[in-house]
Amino acid sequence: MDINEYMQQVGRQARAASRAMARANSATRNRALLLIADAIERDAGKLREANARDMEAAAAAGLEPALLDRLALSDKAIATMVEGLRQIVALPDPIGEISNMKFRPSGIQVGQMRVPLGVIGIIYEARPNVTVDAAGLCIKSGNAAILRGGSEAIHCNRALAALVAEGLRGAGLPEQGVQVVETTDRAAVGALITMPEFVDVIVPRGGKGLIARLMQEATVPMIKHLDGICHVYIDAKADIAKALPIAMNAKTHRYGTCNTMETLLVARAIAPSVLPQLAELYKTKEVELRADPEALAILQAYPHLAAATEEDWSTEYLAPILAVKIVAGIDEAIEHINRYSSKHTEAIVTEDYTDAMRFLREVDSASVMVNASTRFADGFEYGLGAEIGISNDKLHARGPVGLEGLTSLKYVVFGHGEIRQ
Repeated sequence: MDINEYMQQVGRQARAASRAMARANSATRNRALLLIADAIERDAGKLREANARDMEAAAAAGLEPALLDRLALSDKAIATMVEGLRQIVALPDPIGEISNMKFRPSGIQVGQMRVPLGVIGIIYEARPNVTVDAAGLCIKSGNAAILRGGSEAIHCNRALAALVAEGLRGAGLPEQGVQVVETTDRAAVGALITMPEFVDVIVPRGGKGLIARLMQEATVPMIKHLDGICHVYIDAKADIAKALPIAMNAKTHRYGTCNTMETLLVARAIAPSVLPQLAELYKTKEVELRADPEALAILQAYPHLAAATEEDWSTEYLAPILAVKIVAGIDEAIEHINRYSSKHTEAIVTEDYTDAMRFLREVDSASVMVNASTRFADGFEYGLGAEIGISNDKLHARGPVGLEGLTSLKYVVFGHGEIRQ
């Protein structure tokens, strides 16, 4: 296979399909989504078999535990994919919506219309659920999609691609509206990110290596997701009954996700009482705590303990490892987060309204929470139906990227024969 020739063909097909996807009415796009959801439910057994082949190959290849966790397609994950598609159907259709209409002194009316971006290329690793989430959001938002999943999920992605194509076909939409790249050759990524004539935006979901490569080579604009170095700060005025389960859930609910807490900050005034209680909880999961000198002194009896290094404050572990630091108060907490965070998700646990509002205003991250686990930073949990990724950027889209993040605005003008004087 000539990779460049193949990708050019995929790009041409996507561009042609994007016009049909944008023209399709909301009922047609929703019908496609419902047909895909029904097909996934029907073929759940086949999807599990395909995923089992991927898991077996990935384990044999020595894939890291965090990536194996992302790759696994459980019954719950399949049900969540189906529910996500049906949630997307229930969401208002943003396409064609006109807002901000104003009369100008000249007599014209000026407003903005929401329109699809066109062709969206998504590059992702390990997670087969992204195939369905991305397809669903792109279909609903009137876009065409080119999906390039990781080689470790190729069997599952191919099986899901067939079901997506079936749903599109059944709704009278072009199958090329969502294409899964068939080759696992990495050269396909290089081609995809340098085809601005066919692709309007790239959404990468992967590790630092992938993002670094794309930032250097891409000629197509990106909505990028960097790493998730997420923080929980337990304030001096925190309710400990809330703080303990939040800090436990944020770290141990799942280790391999981008919204998992990687650094715990604790106010000095309550550290002697709260850290031993948290240590008892983390001990049940054998979480290694990498602590600063003050926290080390409090946690010295903890069996899985190490001294934190400077590198620990800027590391996404994706593992049962947690950096722990004692801070003087909210000023130092905010300063530490804004210095070391990847600007993904941060949470404060406090009963002080002023501290809570300061944290929300001053922490420079895509999602900022009060008295809740960072694990809620997710398109499904935010009511977006699904997400195409979580953007750490500030331009165009920030945080979980749902339907609106996959659209743009153009100005529309209504006149009555006016001419400019």
